[in-house]
Amino acid sequence: MFAQFGPAGNPDAFYESGHKASADMPEWLAGQELKAYEYQCSRGVTIKQPTAELVGQKAAQYGTKLSIHAPYYISLATEDETTASNTQRHFLRSLEVAKWMGADRIVFHIGGPGKGADRRQAMERAKHLFAEVLEQAENQGLTGPQLLAETMGKQNQLGSLEEVLELCKLDERVRPAVDFGHMHAVTGGLYTTSEEFAAVFEKIGEALGDEAAKNLHIHFSPIEFTRAGEKRHWSFGDPYGPPYEPLLTVIANQGYTPRIICESAGTQAKDAKTMQDYYLAMVKKDF
Repeated sequence: MFAQFGPAGNPDAFYESGHKASADMPEWLAGQELKAYEYQCSRGVTIKQPTAELVGQKAAQYGTKLSIHAPYYISLATEDETTASNTQRHFLRSLEVAKWMGADRIVFHIGGPGKGADRRQAMERAKHLFAEVLEQAENQGLTGPQLLAETMGKQNQLGSLEEVLELCKLDERVRPAVDFGHMHAVTGGLYTTSEEFAAVFEKIGEALGDEAAKNLHIHFSPIEFTRAGEKRHWSFGDPYGPPYEPLLTVIANQGYTPRIICESAGTQAKDAKTMQDYYLAMVKKDF
């Protein structure tokens, strides 16, 4: 088994080639020799059941691994009852769409701690509300996909690797989505060496087991940042980090088989293919 690569959402080249519907993405990606696709519900879960089922059918036909990005509006640490109720609804709607689509992973953001709020107390609120979400999902029979807490790129967001792993320990259904671009931004430029990347896999393995580290869900893109963290996603070739080569060196050398979703700005499929070609060239050297 090998690592799998693909884009987050539909790249510019997809539309430039005359396509419009996301149901065409699996076939289009197969033409790029890419095997993963992260469907974006980040601005809200609006996809209808027939469309979701068609995306799933096409993904099954072309061997595309599907994940979903849940809405950005999720805020697990909120103290507002309406926001908490909406957060639960966003999760359950995402799980429902994943069931229609056959997606096996749902990526989500934990949310912010709130202005002036204590970060530790915010994490406790997040864990409490998330436990309620997990219980509701189980009661409604929506337990298939893994829920992936994403590492975040801004100082004012919950989502350090430590916070993500803390949330993951609540349930076996919960796993990390490690965004190395975000981690590069929030640390002011770290995650540029093989040693730094390797340490992340080791930390996840220690906390959640070797299987979680081996089959990690990864987001990757160059990111411009300020003192506050993430500012803007860019594309390969732009003068921003992190570099993908040391990450892929670790993955190839250790025999890890992650799913790597590229979030470059508009060129996410092209850049995913660049990473895949580099990775496969390294892996084939070992045969």
